[in-house]
Amino acid sequence: MLLAVRHRTTYRYDPAVAGVAMRLKLFPSRFDGQKPRRWRVSLNGAAVKPDFTNGWGDEVATLFLRGGVPEAEVIAEGEVETHDLAGVLRGFREALKPGVCLRETPRTRADAAIAELAREADASGGSVLSRAHALQDLVSSRIAYVPGATDHGTTAAQALAAGKGVCQDHAHVIIAGARSLGWPARYVAGYYLAHIEGGDVATHAWAEVWVPDLGWVGFDASNDICPTADYIRVCSGLDAADAAPLRGHAEGVAAETLDVEVGVAPVAQTQQ
Repeated sequence: MLLAVRHRTTYRYDPAVAGVAMRLKLFPSRFDGQKPRRWRVSLNGAAVKPDFTNGWGDEVATLFLRGGVPEAEVIAEGEVETHDLAGVLRGFREALKPGVCLRETPRTRADAAIAELAREADASGGSVLSRAHALQDLVSSRIAYVPGATDHGTTAAQALAAGKGVCQDHAHVIIAGARSLGWPARYVAGYYLAHIEGGDVATHAWAEVWVPDLGWVGFDASNDICPTADYIRVCSGLDAADAAPLRGHAEGVAAETLDVEVGVAPVAQTQQ
């Protein structure tokens, strides 16, 4: 499948700030199941190129705007070829070892309820892959997808206790549960093509679990499936904060407003 993406993020400052620093990880991953055909990132109209590739295998750009800055507009757009590999991250190059992804973070700490949920999945038996699928199914059934029910600071334990959340929460609970069983797991940020009106937003998140003899495999409890050709993988980290595709810091005191627009569509549809 060939997917077209346009992702615009605009920060406005009143009054203008002295400067803005940004770290962008908005460059789609390259692996056997995904190849960017055409991709451009810009900041206030100027093209942005990655400065380096981090240990996760993500391309990263670090940028600074100086002088009076009333607005910072970041646009990532282009076309990405995708193939369905049943969620397996085959052919991806990265420096970090899977064991790094056993580290807890405040958002992914497993409490007693998460540990019990993970043990229930583990008791289903079979391979690690089968038990990871069972964990995904359990998380999907225990946490209803309810936009606005949580925020960026909600922990995995809080989301499970509430029984509702969004893709960030589903990913965090899978990660916490997997790590409690000794399975390396991490957070993935990207894009998703929804096939139903009113479906999940185009920006999306899911978890990856390290499966022996297979490698990293994606699990999306929001849709209760492994990533398919409808998914575009962008970057990863220990949790949502670590994986964030865009981070910014303004120098100065100002009222800040944020406006985001994201669209994902099959290329054939965009050409009609």
